[in-house]
Amino acid sequence: MNQNLSSYRIFYTVANTGNISKAAKELYISQPAISKSIQKLEEGLGCRLFSRSSRGVVLTEEGKLLYEHVGAAFDTLTLGEEKLKRSIELGIGHLKIGVSSTLCRYLLLPCLKEFIRQNPHITISITCQSTNETLKLLEDNKIDIGLVGRPSNVRNIQFEFLEEIEDIFVAAKDYLKNLQVRGIDKPEILSNATLMLLDKDNMTRQYIDSYLQENQIPVQDSIDISNMDLLIEFARIGVGAACVIKNFVRADLESGALVEIPLEIPIQKREVGFAYRANVKPSKSLAEFIRFYKSFSS
Repeated sequence: MNQNLSSYRIFYTVANTGNISKAAKELYISQPAISKSIQKLEEGLGCRLFSRSSRGVVLTEEGKLLYEHVGAAFDTLTLGEEKLKRSIELGIGHLKIGVSSTLCRYLLLPCLKEFIRQNPHITISITCQSTNETLKLLEDNKIDIGLVGRPSNVRNIQFEFLEEIEDIFVAAKDYLKNLQVRGIDKPEILSNATLMLLDKDNMTRQYIDSYLQENQIPVQDSIDISNMDLLIEFARIGVGAACVIKNFVRADLESGALVEIPLEIPIQKREVGFAYRANVKPSKSLAEFIRFYKSFSS
């Protein structure tokens, strides 16, 4: 576009009023300034846009062609302004959240249900990735906030504690009975069982690997599984012993569908919470979500 927007605004107003004097009053600028702007626009486009007469001005054929497009453009701008005002009044916005599939199901969804009820005009996008990948998306400014395990040595990240989680090993009763028949006592279960763990890129898996190494627990046989829901299902049918988050299998433990395997040294609890960029002013949607989850978790 070779001309600036103000020139087209003047052209559009003159065309609508059909009179330079009326246009000047509507735009709060002088008549000479309007005449000069129209002249400059005509020179830039290489054609006459108005025919002048004692009654005022009338669009030429070239002017009519331009007016159709300029009118459509200003209608679009007006519509955009109206939508923006409405979005501000209603609190419309877009919130992009990163979270692992496990934390999404058990921690985020209960929180989101009430947030959406209170803020129906905020659009929610959820990216399900591991904690490590979520933090990378956060640093790359591809999401607004992430529900993650407490990160270590991550610059410019504000972490808000939500709750503690406890990792445990569980198995089906029949699976443990079979190990017992083979003469395997409780302290030796992990060393002899088929261990089912999350894949190696997952922060939980890395945490458990460190626990096994520090406590000199050898792993003879293991299966990598992509998500915790499958770990729990495989444990239920007796495939092996699964490392899961205790809160998420509490019903199975109470019903006896799964049994917690006793550990001589318990796995240290971990903190999970919301993380967002500390050096960036939060959007209205993010600020509202931060306010909400602080009150929700209190």
